[in-house]
Amino acid sequence: MSENPWWRDAVIYQVYLRSFADGNGDGMGDIAGIRSRLGYLRDLGVDAIWINPWYRSPQADAGYDVADYREIDPLFGTLEGAERLIEEAHGHGIKVIPDLVPNHTSDQHAWFREALAGGPGGVARERYVFRPGRGPDGDEPPNNWESVFGGRAWTRTTNPDGTPGEWYLHLFAPEQPDLNWAHPEVRAEFESILRFWFDRGVDGFRIDVAHGLIKDEELPDLVAPRGSGYRYPAGTHPHWDRDEVLEVYAGWRKVADSYPGERKFVAEAWTDSADRLARYVRAGALHTAFNFEFLQSPWRAAELRSVIDATLGNLGAVGAPATWVLSNHDVTRHPSRYGRPPTTWRPNEGYQRTGTPDLVLGTRRARAAALLMLALPGGAYVYQGEELGLPEVEDLPDSVLQDPTFVRSGGADRGRDGARVPIPWSGDAPPYGFSPDGASPWLPQPPTWASLSVAAETGDPDSMLELYRSALRLRRSHPALGDGTLTWSDAGPDVLSFTRDPGFACVLNLSDSPVELPPHQETLLTSAPLSGGRLPPDTAAWLRV
Repeated sequence: MSENPWWRDAVIYQVYLRSFADGNGDGMGDIAGIRSRLGYLRDLGVDAIWINPWYRSPQADAGYDVADYREIDPLFGTLEGAERLIEEAHGHGIKVIPDLVPNHTSDQHAWFREALAGGPGGVARERYVFRPGRGPDGDEPPNNWESVFGGRAWTRTTNPDGTPGEWYLHLFAPEQPDLNWAHPEVRAEFESILRFWFDRGVDGFRIDVAHGLIKDEELPDLVAPRGSGYRYPAGTHPHWDRDEVLEVYAGWRKVADSYPGERKFVAEAWTDSADRLARYVRAGALHTAFNFEFLQSPWRAAELRSVIDATLGNLGAVGAPATWVLSNHDVTRHPSRYGRPPTTWRPNEGYQRTGTPDLVLGTRRARAAALLMLALPGGAYVYQGEELGLPEVEDLPDSVLQDPTFVRSGGADRGRDGARVPIPWSGDAPPYGFSPDGASPWLPQPPTWASLSVAAETGDPDSMLELYRSALRLRRSHPALGDGTLTWSDAGPDVLSFTRDPGFACVLNLSDSPVELPPHQETLLTSAPLSGGRLPPDTAAWLRV
């Protein structure tokens, strides 16, 4: 491995497959659509793409319920098409990182079908988490665990003879039974799946629910309900972030290291602290992990600096780079979050939207946040449409919502569909070039998005797209940016200011008034125009010093 492998400071673009580009005109994004837009991604300046699940699936949770990990779902294309995409992306200098879903399978997976058919006591059930119910007739679930999507985390089966049977665990939807990662066949199968895709040229994997694979074998009741604010001592939660999960990833790292080049993993690991996150990326474990504390941080200087320091300190101590992220397909888009009063929210508990966002303010802050994120040491992820300044779509009618969170919560939680609306490419009305021949997308696009399309923003120096293109171009060319360290400068309690060697400074004004810029030789880039040479509120600047 080279001294500075690509993944230490890569900017990776998240392709939410359903909503990126539709190649065949059925209203659903697909592999052909990605292939048709590789030139756009190259010109944007990203180093790699992370693609949400493309495997064969009944689509109960947008592909995160996998029925066959070695086949492409016909909704998205074919295995041959995926192989061609990998080859063509590499031709553009873009690496490819598929999603991998190891916590659970689909209830239509061959293993789970075998488990149900075999009945209680069958060896096939040992690959999942089956248990008898509580109560005189086993009518109550084995414990009080709750599904992330709402409701209890257990569903009762029916025995082959028609009588009520055991219960199975699903931390997400009932169609997503949890695997038993204490079983050697489960571990061997996923190492085989890794090799299957590495053999086809993928450059790594994003690991879904990386913190959730291992469960306490005793399956004890939770001591407090979800949302109570109670925190378990580190490593003791019955099903989140247990220490034993690192044994799994040590095996995966050996598989990745057996291939030529520099393959990488990025963990979706929701932890309570940066020191817990660092465990996932220490030597011999995974390469990188999303920094959700940064994503969750309120728009205040003290909190942002605290998260940055904790991240760089804890990850640096184990030799791992930071990985910064502002939005993804599971959270409210950050222009809408930043357009609301600052709030703090915890891992595994969704961001709660209140009131109507001020999108002018939120967009201004999103522009500044982009320059902050791309100036920090390490790598970064850009969620598709973020570079266009897309807000959350918060007025989707109930009739079009598809996220199981909406259904399982009885409509109390609107779910994540508002962050997943297909992105606009061109034109004055939906589908904005997303689908050929004007086919209606799988989720409706707002009629107000014409000014946010790729075509509308291209060449407009004030657009979010051109800001991202400029920032990524500078990031790639400036020797101070990417992996490395930073040094804070004293600029007051509501201003973040740091330098990076050689010759670079970033200043972010989170106060209510313009501030003076530090001495510098040149202004490289600003998120908004300066005011009389001063940096306005909610604005960031990159400087040559």
